[in-house]
Amino acid sequence: MEIKDTLNLLKTSFPMRAGLPNKEPGRQEEWEKAGVYSKRQELNKDKPSFVLHDGPPFANGNIHMGHALNKISKDIIVRYKSMSGFRAPYVPGWDTHGLPIEQVLTNQGVDRKSMSVAEFRKKCAEYAWEQINKQREDFKRLGVAGEWDDPYVTLTNDYEAEQIRVFGKMAEKGYIYRGLKPIYWSPSSESALAEAEIEYQDVRSPSIYVAFNVKDGNSVLEDDTSFIIWTTTPWTLPANLAIAVKPDTNYAVLEADGRKFVVASKLAEEVAETLEWEDVHLIKEIPGRDLEGITAHHPFYDRESLLIVGDHVTLEDGTGLVHTAPGHGEDDFIVCQKYNLPIISPVDDKGLFTDEAPGLEGIFYDKANKTITEWLEENGALLKLDFFTHSYPHDWRTKKPVIFRATPQWFASIDNFREDILKAIEDVEWLQPWGMQRIYNMVRDRGDWVISRQRSWGVPLPIFYGENGDAIMSPEVIEHVAQLFEKEGSNIWFEREAKDLLPEGFEHPSSPNGEFTKETDIMDVWFDSGSSHHAVLRTRENLTFPADMYLEGSDQYRGWFNSSLTTSVAINGVPPYKSVLSQGMVLDGNGKKMSKSLGNIIDPNKIIKQMGADLIRLWVSSVDTQADVRVSMDILKQVSEVYRKIRNTLRFLIQNTEDFDIKENGLSYDDLRPVDQYLMNQLNVTVRNVIDGYERYNFSDIFKEINHFLTVDVSNFYANFAKDILYIDVPDAYERRAMQTVFYHIIKDLTKLLTPILPHTTEEIWTYLSEEEEYVQLAEMPEVKHYENEEKVLEKWTAFMKLRDKVMKANEVARENKVIGKDFEAKTTLYVSEENKQLLESLNSDIRQILIASEITIDELNNKPDDSSILDFDGVSIKVEKMPGEVCTRCRITTEDYVELNDEEVLCQRCHSILEEHYPEAL
Repeated sequence: MEIKDTLNLLKTSFPMRAGLPNKEPGRQEEWEKAGVYSKRQELNKDKPSFVLHDGPPFANGNIHMGHALNKISKDIIVRYKSMSGFRAPYVPGWDTHGLPIEQVLTNQGVDRKSMSVAEFRKKCAEYAWEQINKQREDFKRLGVAGEWDDPYVTLTNDYEAEQIRVFGKMAEKGYIYRGLKPIYWSPSSESALAEAEIEYQDVRSPSIYVAFNVKDGNSVLEDDTSFIIWTTTPWTLPANLAIAVKPDTNYAVLEADGRKFVVASKLAEEVAETLEWEDVHLIKEIPGRDLEGITAHHPFYDRESLLIVGDHVTLEDGTGLVHTAPGHGEDDFIVCQKYNLPIISPVDDKGLFTDEAPGLEGIFYDKANKTITEWLEENGALLKLDFFTHSYPHDWRTKKPVIFRATPQWFASIDNFREDILKAIEDVEWLQPWGMQRIYNMVRDRGDWVISRQRSWGVPLPIFYGENGDAIMSPEVIEHVAQLFEKEGSNIWFEREAKDLLPEGFEHPSSPNGEFTKETDIMDVWFDSGSSHHAVLRTRENLTFPADMYLEGSDQYRGWFNSSLTTSVAINGVPPYKSVLSQGMVLDGNGKKMSKSLGNIIDPNKIIKQMGADLIRLWVSSVDTQADVRVSMDILKQVSEVYRKIRNTLRFLIQNTEDFDIKENGLSYDDLRPVDQYLMNQLNVTVRNVIDGYERYNFSDIFKEINHFLTVDVSNFYANFAKDILYIDVPDAYERRAMQTVFYHIIKDLTKLLTPILPHTTEEIWTYLSEEEEYVQLAEMPEVKHYENEEKVLEKWTAFMKLRDKVMKANEVARENKVIGKDFEAKTTLYVSEENKQLLESLNSDIRQILIASEITIDELNNKPDDSSILDFDGVSIKVEKMPGEVCTRCRITTEDYVELNDEEVLCQRCHSILEEHYPEAL
């Protein structure tokens, strides 16, 4: 036997290279075949429930990194809850209706005009299912566990039926009404939009000052006077019916450049400067309320504009006289109702002027600005034309500008239960405190919800009309429609006549002849997904209402968080969630939004093929998801390096427990050496902190905590000096079994702690442990221990680690000065204070071995000689010399007390004793 054969150089089949892209699919297939998710649910069936309700992504295209961030975050939470005492089912969902799918089919050449609405809707459904199946495989490949064979989908019969019932309950309470109001209208989508579907982009708009000549001054103003209004939307002037003034402010009548004008007194100087008046005289001032009832000539149509008062008028900019077109503005609409003014909205669904705007018929509203300004100039009404850039509402799907346009629409009256929603917001735990204020302000300030859309692909509004035009939406009728949808699907609405959709023998006073028509608009898609609390949480036995958590991107405060809250409070009186967690957006490495045109997109499916799903999952755990997060190939390579360190450190622990059985060889905590107890306490602190991170949903703290423990406490300290024991001592030596006991507990606890984040990797590790659970996913999270001497152990060893840092620094200096090479070559003398001397003695440990020196001498600080090579620190001075003697062939320490075996081999006394007793044949 050779001397090297006496070393415990164990081997492991746990590979250094993870091979995640190749191994993960097979592991997922194994989990599916073994029914791991179902087994976990069965284990937890009698435990308290925790339901994270999935906000449905839109079924359109392969997943992107935003999807990955969202779904992995949910999976981490659900896996953690499942392993820590909760029944935590996860039902994924999909949002499937809406304009984008209609547009895709049109772009693919589907000719809508050649088919019925029902036929077109079937094609939309087919496309949606294709996208669902595509995304489902993408999500599963990320390692997300859930009920993938039975997701909820907003186009299924059962879901649509429950959505109709939500509508019915709101209608029964009087929250649904039809009205003519200016709403956001998207000419590019040819549909009404809700506030949640609006985003803002900068646009360049005209800025014009227009004179309206007085028609009847009511003895207050002379007829040769003009009112000045300012507007950035010349195209709305054809719909002008009034000019609004602020009743409690004064208005100045000015003579300027030979004409008389009226503007707010406080803005007179600013207006004069803007219009470049050279000769200005104040004639008189008039209270705003005295202008009410005066009429002015419309600047290019043969009609008059009425002077009205309005509380919405401000003096922040403009002239203090507000051009008012009730068909194109909410404030305008409201104030004009008080004066019984008609509603003119001369723009059609496509944004083209109708014959209500003579001379502009068929012109796109934005292109009409030029014609209108020319008319104004011809009539002497245009006082100034300029251009400026400002933020303007756009359709979030088509990215094109929207307009305010008065059209008959169906609304949910927020006013009727706004206070209930605001109160409900206070009952929710907003895990980002600012989230509460954000949604509170949105609800407080929002108008009524436009729930009708002029599209084909969506859930029909279940409303009938009598012969006199009265709307019919009684509970009996709506429940009948819900049952029809449940049985036949919502396409039946477009396949049958109105009378065939009503209950048999239905009669109504509005239709003495029994003739009925039906609504052709569909519901806002936010009503679809916003009904999921009822259609999913209320109908599935394994789920609970309200959900324990909603987790989505921060844009959902105006979207799903908002619509779900609205519908739930409307029909249940309570919010649909107990807590809400939001996440930031995914940006590129430079903090820019990802786009194909910039070429900065990171495709998760490509990353999976290159690096594996666990790498993306580890990235998710590494970032602060509460803010916007960055991702790039460089960032992923850094994460990959951390993964490699985690894997290789655990591999070293696995390799060095290959001859260890925790049941046969494991030691109790009390039987461990002080340094082993210190590591067990550090492990315990890590368990406590990681579990706290999970409880706070702060994944980045978990990432840092585990990385720090493995790097600092295990690799750089414990495992670093462990080799002198694990390799050198006999297999069953007490010190060796003590360290292996600690190694095993570290592997076991970290494997459990990492499972929600790295399930593929931890299941691989689990096969090297002798635990009773077949899969680590079926195990429980490690418990935080309560060691009697925990505080004392941590205090002493934390102080020692500070001392050790100084010794490591002294070794580094000695290496730089070519005094030593490796730490084992050091002969180190510590001149210590009384406090440090007591500390080292109290450790009751082999300090030489722990500090990886060949010899350690401890002396009092007072005995320190005058030697320039000695490094001074607070409480200790350190001298590092090269140890004289020979290097032990077996353990590699340098010693003067050795046994010479031959010309090439020598043994220190420790190794010689081991061989004499256990391996005499090697001598």
